[in-house]
Amino acid sequence: MDVMTLARLQFAVTTVYHFFFVPLTLGLSIIVALMQTLYVRTDRQVYKDMTKFWGKLFVINFAMGVVTGIVQEFQFGMNWSEYSRFVGDIFGAPLAIEALLAFFLESTFLGLWIFGWDKLSKRVHLLAIWLVAIASNLSALWILIANSFMQQPVGYVLNNGRAEMTDFFAVVFNPNIWTQFPHVIASGLATAAFFVLGISAYHLVRRPQDSALFQRSFQIAAVIGILGTVGVIMSGHSQMQHLVTSQPMKVAAAEALWETEDPAGLSVLTVGNLRGEEVFSIRIPSLLSLLALDQLQGTVRGLNDLQAEYEQTFGPGDYTPPVFITYWSFRGMVGAGILMLLANAYALLLVMGEQLSDKPKFLYLFLWFIPLPYIANTTGWLLTEFGRYPWIVYGLMKLEDAVSINVSSAMVMLSLIGFTLIYGALIVANIYLMVKFARRSGSPEPEEVSLGQTAVSLIGD
Repeated sequence: MDVMTLARLQFAVTTVYHFFFVPLTLGLSIIVALMQTLYVRTDRQVYKDMTKFWGKLFVINFAMGVVTGIVQEFQFGMNWSEYSRFVGDIFGAPLAIEALLAFFLESTFLGLWIFGWDKLSKRVHLLAIWLVAIASNLSALWILIANSFMQQPVGYVLNNGRAEMTDFFAVVFNPNIWTQFPHVIASGLATAAFFVLGISAYHLVRRPQDSALFQRSFQIAAVIGILGTVGVIMSGHSQMQHLVTSQPMKVAAAEALWETEDPAGLSVLTVGNLRGEEVFSIRIPSLLSLLALDQLQGTVRGLNDLQAEYEQTFGPGDYTPPVFITYWSFRGMVGAGILMLLANAYALLLVMGEQLSDKPKFLYLFLWFIPLPYIANTTGWLLTEFGRYPWIVYGLMKLEDAVSINVSSAMVMLSLIGFTLIYGALIVANIYLMVKFARRSGSPEPEEVSLGQTAVSLIGD
C-alpha cells in the first residue's frame, strides 16, 4: 500500500478507537453531575452512592480517552504535514483553544472532584463536577469547529498556497456546527444512558441488595436515554438536510443514488456492480425527497450528475466516495438508532410501570444493548469522513495533496503496527477495569477503594 492509504488507515484506527471513549465521557459527565446534584439537594445516601459508583467508571473512561486522543495530534505533523501546512493557520486556532481552555479546565476540576470528597464543601464539590461536564462538552465543541472547516470551509482566503483565516467568528459559527454539535452531544447522552441501563440491569438481576441504587440509576438513564436518542434522530435529520446543499455527493453516496431523481425514493436495499451501475434496488417512493427537502416532490441529485459537475468545477478526477462503505455505514448508523429507540421505549415503559423490582422479562438484554450506540457512533463517523472523499478540506484540498512527502510507506507501516498493538493492549486493560468496577457492589464497603485511589492506580499503571 502507498503512503496515503497507510496514513489514512492509521488515522482511522486511532480515531475510531479514541471515539469509543469520547461520547461516553460527554454523556456520563452530565449524568454523574445530575446524580450528585440530587445528592446535594436531598442529602440521600443512595444518590451519593450512585455518584461514586458511576464516577469511578467515568474516571476510567476519561483516562483512556485522554491517552488515545493525544496521539492523533502528532499525526497531523508527521503523516499529514502538507495538510498542516495548508490549513494550520485555521485548524490550529480551535485546537489550541480546546487544549488551553476546555481540556485544562476539565482536567483541573476533575482532579478537584476526585480528591475533594472530604475536603471541599458539598456545593463547591458539586460545582467541580459540573465544570468538568461543561468543559468536556466545550472541548468537543472546539474539536468540531476545527472539523467543520474541513466539511464546509468558511472565513478564509487562499494566499501562497495556504488557507489563511480572515474571519475568526465565521469559523467559530460555521453553519455546519449547528447540526454537528447537537448531534454529537445527543449521541453522548444516548451512549452514557445505554451504558448505565446495561450495567444497572445486570445488578438488578444479579444483586438484589443494590436494588435501590440501580433502580434509581435505571430510571434516570431511561429518561436521559429517550431524550438523547430522539435528539440524535432529530439532529441527524437536520444534518442530512444541511448536507443536501453543502455536500450533495455524500447524500447521494449514502443512498447509492446514481441518477438524479424527482421525486427521489429512499433506498431499502440497493446492489450495484464494480462499474458503479445499479443492478437491483428496492426504494420507498418520494421518501428521500421528503426527508431531504421536507416535501414529497423535490430533486435529489445523483452521483453521475454530480461527478460530471465536479469535473467541470474542479478538473478531471474521481469525485465519487466509496459507495459501498458510505451506503452501509449510513444503514448501520440508522439501524442501530432505530434499535436504540425501541430499547429505550421499553426501558421507559418499565420505569413508568414501576416493574423494575419484579425483574421483568428481557431486562438482562439491556447489558447486550450497550454496544448499540457504539455501533451508531462509529458508523456515523465513517459516513462523515468517507463521504467527503476525495477531499480532506472540502472543495479546497484533496487527500493525495495532504499526505507528507518525506514519509515512506515503511515508516507509516511500522507506526501503524505499533499503534495497533499498543491500542490492542489498552482495550484489554480498559475492558478489564470497566468490568472489574462495574461488577462491584454499589453499596459502600470497608474494603472498597475510593475515587482518588482509582485515579492514582490508573496513573501508576
